[in-house]
Amino acid sequence: MFTGIVENVALILKLEKIKDNLNITLQTSLAQEFKVDQSVSHNGICLTVVDVSKEKYVVTAIEETIEKSSIGFWEVGDFINIERAMKIGARLDGHMIQGHVDQISQCTELIEKNGSWMFTFKYTSSNNVTVEKGSIAVNGISLTVVNSKENSFSVAIIPYTYDHTNFNRLKVGDNVNLEFDILGKYIAKMLAKAL
Repeated sequence: MFTGIVENVALILKLEKIKDNLNITLQTSLAQEFKVDQSVSHNGICLTVVDVSKEKYVVTAIEETIEKSSIGFWEVGDFINIERAMKIGARLDGHMIQGHVDQISQCTELIEKNGSWMFTFKYTSSNNVTVEKGSIAVNGISLTVVNSKENSFSVAIIPYTYDHTNFNRLKVGDNVNLEFDILGKYIAKMLAKAL
């Protein structure tokens, strides 16, 4: 479980295909604190650390993860939002995020405001929904939905989030990972069964 409060960004150093899996080598100052078998969120994807050395570490994505997330679009040199699993007894500053991507979305609009940014995303039709002032995780970042529409929504980004996540590199047309609010997913499933 994660909170969606990004701790750092990691630089992709190497992508290595091994059978249907993808080993990803990343660099971050946080790597010194990582342990093998630890879960770390990468742009909202829960991946297990399989090797650590100084400021570098390796995670493995299996075929299922590659197919259902934006990992297939990642390239050497990309910066990825990372967050370690939440601690029991600590503050929950974002919202509960599982690290299981629901679907990929595309940035369709970026508006720079006077001191903030508005990003709009569209996603393919699904049972997933957003609501005004509800929570959504975009690339693992806990955000509040504004301008919720069918299969699209916007988020307002404050300067701190813009400066400390990979939102400052996001462009129109880029793909991102979405994880919809877990409570909303349960309610949608129960309503679908009732109808």
